[in-house]
Amino acid sequence: MSTTSTPGNAPLPPEAWEPLLRLSRFASRPLERFLRIEAASGILLLVAAAVALLWANSPWAESYAHFWHTPLGIRVGDFTFERSLEWVVNDGLMVIFFFVVGMEIRREIHHGELSTWRRAALPVAAALGGMLAPAALYLLFASGAGTRSGWGVPMATDIAFAVGILTLLGSRVPPALRVLLLALAVIDDLGAIVVIALFYSSGVSVTGLLVAALGFLGIFAMQRFGVRSRVAYIVPALVAWAGIYSAGIHPTIAGVIVGLVTPVRAWLGTEGFITDTQKELEHLAQARPETLTSHHVAEALRRVGAARKEALSPSESLIATLHPWVAFGIMPVFALANAGVSISSGPLDGASWTVVTAVAVGLMAGKPLGVVTACWLTLRLKLGTLPQGLGFRELAVLGVVAGIGFTMALFIAQLAFADAELLAAAKLGVLAASAGMAILALILGRALLTASARPGAATTVDEAERSTAL
Repeated sequence: MSTTSTPGNAPLPPEAWEPLLRLSRFASRPLERFLRIEAASGILLLVAAAVALLWANSPWAESYAHFWHTPLGIRVGDFTFERSLEWVVNDGLMVIFFFVVGMEIRREIHHGELSTWRRAALPVAAALGGMLAPAALYLLFASGAGTRSGWGVPMATDIAFAVGILTLLGSRVPPALRVLLLALAVIDDLGAIVVIALFYSSGVSVTGLLVAALGFLGIFAMQRFGVRSRVAYIVPALVAWAGIYSAGIHPTIAGVIVGLVTPVRAWLGTEGFITDTQKELEHLAQARPETLTSHHVAEALRRVGAARKEALSPSESLIATLHPWVAFGIMPVFALANAGVSISSGPLDGASWTVVTAVAVGLMAGKPLGVVTACWLTLRLKLGTLPQGLGFRELAVLGVVAGIGFTMALFIAQLAFADAELLAAAKLGVLAASAGMAILALILGRALLTASARPGAATTVDEAERSTAL
């Protein structure tokens, strides 16, 4: 067998032709570098939103609406289930997004930034202030019967864009500020989930809740029986999703609940994985070469593979698996489906302008005001501690960055407004305010924060892993 190697790479695979292999590696290298960039998800979101806006305001604007209203469904005998492509994205794919959010919340509560009160006090206060102040300002500007339902729109921070902005500021941003932002975003998402469940769900059906309860009961029963296959949990999770949907509660809540009950403790852990792997390697090393068959190697690899799966908790493993799909697939598709606002259809009416103004003021003024004030009160009352290396300047930048709302804000807008014009106005307010706050955060960050060459200035691997899109 040939052992030809390509320069700087592993040995050439037996079936590969070296010129084509070189070409494929050369073509894929820029993509691999891009996907390693912490701000890559935010960049893709920005591109998707720009494409949606251009498409919705182009001569092909009708095709944008027509495309996302394409009917999709299944038919089994007399049973037919048909929904639009937009519904598939918002009520189907986004369930996976919320599933990851649920696991993130559970992980942070178990052994992350929210595991102790002293560590959690400041981000909890910042998140609560950053939710209450925007909602209050929104209602101050839009308290009318047709517009007040959008009070939840400016409450949420988009973590992908926010982390992207901090990344662009480079070494000016202390690591503690990134950690505080991530913890704030986790609580922010939890608050948005509660708001969706309590205020943006229709009349609850008891029958649907019973079906959902059966699904969740199935998950708990499988956990108690020690079922470790992740694929096996798909069926009860789908039953829970169907029950929540038929109950009149938004189906993404099912994703959150399943995420929250996903175990965060590993079976074997790191030490068990190392022990089992070493045992298999020693067994293979001690065997005589003439007696060692491919079957023996396959069995050893199977046992090592089983140990590898149990080295991480199911939650950690699923987050690692799903995070790239959510960050680089689901969230950009969601942006493409929901950011297409027509801004060339003529002047907005009074109610639409009210919604645009209220959303923009909520994000641009309410978020910074709420976050900074809540942090100040928490520190003043000595309920929490300020992480080392942070001061008022860093908290001011945090408040401005928190005013970047996109994914969750657009999602809540879909639930808040049945009227197409008011929905478009809410989306326009979110997009305009988020763009303004992103620019302001870059300017303010460069003005207030001082560049540092300290080794810890770069985001650690652990912090980067925790920045899911959430």
